[in-house]
Amino acid sequence: MSNDPKISIITAVYNARETIGDTLDSILGQTWPNIELIIINGASDDGTTELLEARKEHFDVYINEPDSGIYDALNKGISRASGDVVGFLHADDIFGSKQSLAHIAAVFGNPSIDAIYGDLLYVSRNKDRIIRCWRAGEYSLNRLKKGWMPPHPTFYVRRSVYDRLGMFDTSYRIAADYDCMLRFIFQGKLRCHYLPEVLVKMRLGGESNRSIQNMICKSTEDYRALKHNRVGGLTALLWKNISKIPQFFLR
Repeated sequence: MSNDPKISIITAVYNARETIGDTLDSILGQTWPNIELIIINGASDDGTTELLEARKEHFDVYINEPDSGIYDALNKGISRASGDVVGFLHADDIFGSKQSLAHIAAVFGNPSIDAIYGDLLYVSRNKDRIIRCWRAGEYSLNRLKKGWMPPHPTFYVRRSVYDRLGMFDTSYRIAADYDCMLRFIFQGKLRCHYLPEVLVKMRLGGESNRSIQNMICKSTEDYRALKHNRVGGLTALLWKNISKIPQFFLR
């Protein structure tokens, strides 16, 4: 890879008229110039499509068609990515700063690094309050077996990793990102680098936390991912959930 890596940013969007503009502004406002912007619109019908159509001259890839959920949409984006590095910015999210991608690109200048991740802030819908601070910390195999994981919105990998280890398993409804990271980090033995800064700000209200039913589904799928990737079981799942508690008190 050159010292000028192209970063493919994939944004999957469905009915996000109120927030997609912030997301696009955040991507287009990055100081890193070598970006491939891929927008996967799941045939939104709330005005999102019209907003995207008005700005699609800024998109390198634009798909507007029904999909089978967010992981199907993200897989469509990955399959069309031509960048050296692939990452995601969801339609409720923004980057931590205008230099986020520049800092990510600098790390990937080291050919021994396969993936990087950083810290994540959960913020209120109008972005004026920090609700939760996820400081990921350094990776270790022992921590992974105790339920540790990097925040997926901050997780960037070389595109060749997807070619080698596969994309999202769409049989998961909520936890395909966790399964994917376990497959990459544990099974694929990726060399990961922790970037100790807030890379992404996420509005509170993700799919996994929308209802008690979704929270139960998430835990069930997390357990399945742990067992499938031979990382751990119920103990790891318990520690994974307990470890989130301090994030509500960090700032």
